Amino acid sequence: MFLLYEYDIFWAFLIISSVIPILAFLISGVLAPISKGPEKLSSYESGIEPMGDAWLQFRIRYYMFALVFVVFDVETVFLYPWAMSFDVLGISVFIEALIFVLILIVGSVYAWRKRALEWS
Repeated sequence: MFLLYEYDIFWAFLIISSVIPILAFLISGVLAPISKGPEKLSSYESGIEPMGDAWLQFRIRYYMFALVFVVFDVETVFLYPWAMSFDVLGISVFIEALIFVLILIVGSVYAWRKRALEWS
């Protein structure tokens, strides 16, 4: 039988964690000073007048490299809890982790062949 009262702490945490950011945005919107002028809209560079356009275009290769790094970095974090409780979980979880690592290796080989890991 599904008992809803067992999840009271979860619902309280969910409501509180949703209300705090909403309140922060509302309070900052009410208390923040609103002043629009040429000084407010100009870009700040150590007190020196800006020269040229402030927008720089980065190559897409930088973003691809960063995205591949973040994906593999986050996925290796998922392996840490498994490694800490390896002796308790059994062989089925070992097989699941092996499949997970194989998927990581396939993704790494794919990124390598697409030359997403080269910085040139």
